Amino acid sequence: MTGPTLNQPSNPKGLPNPSPHSLKNRIMRITWGFVQATLFRYSPRPMLRWRAFLLRLFGANVTSKSRVYPRAKIWGPWNLTMEDHATIADDVDCYCVDRITIGAHTTISQYSYLCGATHDFEDISFKLQPMPITIGSRVWIAADCFIAPGVTINDGAVIGARSSVFSDVNPWTINAGSPSKELRPRNHPLNPDNQP
Repeated sequence: MTGPTLNQPSNPKGLPNPSPHSLKNRIMRITWGFVQATLFRYSPRPMLRWRAFLLRLFGANVTSKSRVYPRAKIWGPWNLTMEDHATIADDVDCYCVDRITIGAHTTISQYSYLCGATHDFEDISFKLQPMPITIGSRVWIAADCFIAPGVTINDGAVIGARSSVFSDVNPWTINAGSPSKELRPRNHPLNPDNQP
């Protein structure tokens, strides 16, 4: 038989598994959690630069022209990169255990979930596996989408509402469904395939 059986302890001594996160990481998340629940969450919607400042204070690589709305939930700002005019709407959950990058003029709509980690289901302790998400420029992720760990959504793509994306998305395409499938090219003036 290969691998541990279900009744075996998760480590040789039978002790609980330690957190995969460093003490510094945990302290930073507690501190950020307080700031996010107060100064960030209750800031008026137009105070975009204030929220960008708070994110940068905790290590985010976000420009002053990026837009993060007050009800967005950011797990670890130090793993977040946003270019000019990138938007994270209210009620987006950005679980950035690993790097999440959002390109310029990209919108992440309400209730979407960017999932930057999974667990090894073959490991009895379900070891955490952080994986980056890269979202290009001029992408629209419509409402209530799930973006899986390790996914790259290339420039100009559109993800339809309530879609679940588990694999990389081609540039300048329209995609929808669960799991998401490519439906057709996006007819957009910036799509290089549409140039005369």
